[in-house]
Amino acid sequence: MKEFEDIVIGKSSIPALIITVVLMLAVAAVFFICWRVKHKDRTSIRYLIAGAVGFILSARVLEMGVHYFCILADNPVSRFINGNTAAFVLYGVVMAGVFEECGRHIVLKYVMKKDRTRENAVMYGIGHGGIEILAVLLPNMIAYLAIAVEFSKGNAESALRTLKITEETAAAALPSVQAAAAFDYGMMAMNVIERVLAMLLHIGLTVIVFYGVVSAGKGYLPLAILLHMLMDTFAALYQRGAVPLWSVEAWGALWTAVTLFITAKLYGKMKTARSDGRAV
Repeated sequence: MKEFEDIVIGKSSIPALIITVVLMLAVAAVFFICWRVKHKDRTSIRYLIAGAVGFILSARVLEMGVHYFCILADNPVSRFINGNTAAFVLYGVVMAGVFEECGRHIVLKYVMKKDRTRENAVMYGIGHGGIEILAVLLPNMIAYLAIAVEFSKGNAESALRTLKITEETAAAALPSVQAAAAFDYGMMAMNVIERVLAMLLHIGLTVIVFYGVVSAGKGYLPLAILLHMLMDTFAALYQRGAVPLWSVEAWGALWTAVTLFITAKLYGKMKTARSDGRAV
């Protein structure tokens, strides 16, 4: 497999990947610990777990099931979506917004009927964003680190054998190997910033959906879906090579700020928790 023979691991790749793994773990831990310590009497670990389970079911089970048919499988629908940038972006942002926000709504309205404090809404968001780090992003970073370590030894054939990359899987594995080789401190910073923004966004969107549940307001779920779609637009464009990475972070920062502005307004309205479990 000649395409792997010329791959050179950058000097900063391995340390940058190690630091990224550590900082991603720290992001999830710091958000949880700080919020739990500050609001121990008004938060429940059940909401943290509910947020994690809600993400797994909505985004990693149900949404991925639709992705298999619409993106991964070979059929007219997948060929149209994969062959058209506009269709790919629209499909991606709609699926992410609808599945994750409807998942939040269902869990918060029909499952988590007790202890409906505004602090627990934040705890749910931390669980949602935290499990995304642990179950989706962290495994990818660890995989990149393993690739970088093996290829840094200077023997591509041995690295391919250790990583179980064969002629059949070479085409699919090549982008990951190239990404690991090119990973540097700039990429480290981008990944960590993106995770902090994502955590803040998940918290903000959860508060918006939660407010809609406890106030019986019908417009808050669509608002959360729309904000989620807007947040993901440049990420989907980046996947198609249409925009540079820095623009994804700038766009994400913009819509995270908008979301948090709305969140702060709604959070301030929820002062107490009534005896019936509804926050007001």
